[in-house]
Amino acid sequence: MTKADLRKYYLNERLSLSDEAFARYNFDICENFFAELDLQNVKVLHSFIPMENTREPNTRMIIYKATERYPSLKISIPKINVKLVDIENYYYEGPEQLKVNAWGIPEPQYGIPTKTEEIDMVLVPMLIADQNGHRVGYGKGFYDKFLATCKPSCIPVGLCFYEPVPSIDDINAMDMPLKYCITPAKVHAF
Repeated sequence: MTKADLRKYYLNERLSLSDEAFARYNFDICENFFAELDLQNVKVLHSFIPMENTREPNTRMIIYKATERYPSLKISIPKINVKLVDIENYYYEGPEQLKVNAWGIPEPQYGIPTKTEEIDMVLVPMLIADQNGHRVGYGKGFYDKFLATCKPSCIPVGLCFYEPVPSIDDINAMDMPLKYCITPAKVHAF
């Protein structure tokens, strides 16, 4: 299937989840994340803040648990720069720093900028991945462009409610693959 077909299908699937399934899937993703990934050497974890209107995985659970377990860990969060089709990054200071933009994305309104070269791991928003670590996002390319600027040792981690599909038909050279995809069932390493 193409990215557009997969995007439409999995966004509808996600929106149709019951509240109970949504809560259970988020809990399981968080549990699998900490069961399989070691944050011992991660100094800066970059995380999207979930859009409620599209029922994205709840990264707040991971952020809370990560900063509780690793007190010296810094969290970086994105702000979309539409004109440049780019992501600006800021250290997370708390929910009072956030304001929901026109697309329903909670973004920092102020803060200390994060240098991209300081980021060790990125939690990547997505709808579905394939078995090679390619992902389908929302189609604007913000995260592919951002990940291409990260240091080679930076670990991109997708969070997804669904198991990977065999392949995505229209992958191109600009698509940045994931290292891991965390689902409610397991952690997929690529």
